[in-house]
Amino acid sequence: MKLLLFLLLPSLVFAQWQPQTSGTDANFRAVSAVSRKVVWVGGSKGTFVHTADGGKTWKTGTVPGAESCDFRDVQAFSAKEAILMAAGPAEKGQARLYRTNDGGKKWQLIYQTKQPGVFFDSMDFWNRWEGMVFSDPVNGTWYVMTTTNGGKNWKRVPAENLPLLPTGEAAFAASGTSLITRGYKWRMNSYQRAWIASGGVGNGRLYTAATPESTWQMIETPIPAGPTAGIFGLWFDAQGQNGMAVGGDYKNEKGVWQNVAVTTDGGKTWKAGTPTDPPGLKEAVGRLSGKRFIAVGPSGTGYTDDFGKTWTKIDDSAFHSIDCSGGQCWAVGAKGAIAVIREEK
Repeated sequence: MKLLLFLLLPSLVFAQWQPQTSGTDANFRAVSAVSRKVVWVGGSKGTFVHTADGGKTWKTGTVPGAESCDFRDVQAFSAKEAILMAAGPAEKGQARLYRTNDGGKKWQLIYQTKQPGVFFDSMDFWNRWEGMVFSDPVNGTWYVMTTTNGGKNWKRVPAENLPLLPTGEAAFAASGTSLITRGYKWRMNSYQRAWIASGGVGNGRLYTAATPESTWQMIETPIPAGPTAGIFGLWFDAQGQNGMAVGGDYKNEKGVWQNVAVTTDGGKTWKAGTPTDPPGLKEAVGRLSGKRFIAVGPSGTGYTDDFGKTWTKIDDSAFHSIDCSGGQCWAVGAKGAIAVIREEK
C-alpha cells in the first residue's frame, strides 16, 4: 500500500493548479513566462499584470488610452521590457502594439493601423530584436509585419510575398500562440522558421517560411476546420523540429474532436495525436518538461507524458493560454484567472 501511494504521489502532486491573485476581473488570453520569476499577462480593458518574484506579488495596471483594447498576446523580454498586442477591428482603432521599458510604468504606442480588415491574431520573436505579428487576411493574404529593433519600429511584408488564401480561411486570436517563431545561431550552424496556424475551411493548416519575406509553404494537418474551428495553438521546441498543434471548435467547446497533431520534422508532416482528456476545444499547449505537455482550453486541462499518445485529465479549470519556463507553466483565463503548475522533483 505504501509503495502504491509512493508511485501515485508524483502525479497527485503534479496535478495541482496553484491559483494566483491578479487583482482584476479582466479576461486574459496572453501570457509570457520569461523565467521562473518573471511573467507578464495581457487582457481586456487595456489590462496588464506582471510578477518579478515568481507570483509572490503581482502588479496590475491599465495602459493609458487603451481602455477599449483587448490584449490577446504579450511578448516579454525581462521584468522591465514587454510588448502588448491588441486584437480587434482596426477600423475601430483596436489594432495596436504597445511597448514598455520600465516595468509598465510608461507605455509607448509603437504601431497602429486603421486599415479595414486588420485584426491581429498573434506575435512572436526569434530573438531579442527580430519578431513578427500577423493579422487575419486582408484582400486574400495574411497581413504580416516584422521588426528588427525589438518592436520599436514595424514594417509590413508586401502582400505579393504571401500566399493567396481560400475564401473563409482565417486564424484565431484565442491564446497568442497561432504564430510561432524559432531560430538560433551556433558556431557554423543557423536555423530560422515561422509557422502560422489557421482554420475556417477544410482541415487546419499551417503556413511556414524561413523568413516572412521568403516563399511560404502550406501544410495540412489532421485537425478538422470550419467557420468556427481549426488550429488554435502551436508549440515548437527550441530547435524547431518537434511540434504540437491543438484546436477544436469554439462554438462546440466540449465536443469530441481530433484536436491534437504532432510533428517531428519541423512541421513538414503532421500525425494525429490522441484527442485530449478532457476532450473539446484546446486553445494552447506548453511543455512542462521532457515529454510532459499541458493543454488548456475552456473545456478543462490535461497533460501527456508521451508527446500526445495518451492524455490524463488534470481538472475542469478553464484557461485560454499557457506559457512554460524552468519547469513550471502559467495559465490564464477569464475574470482575472492566473494559475501555475510546477514540476516536482
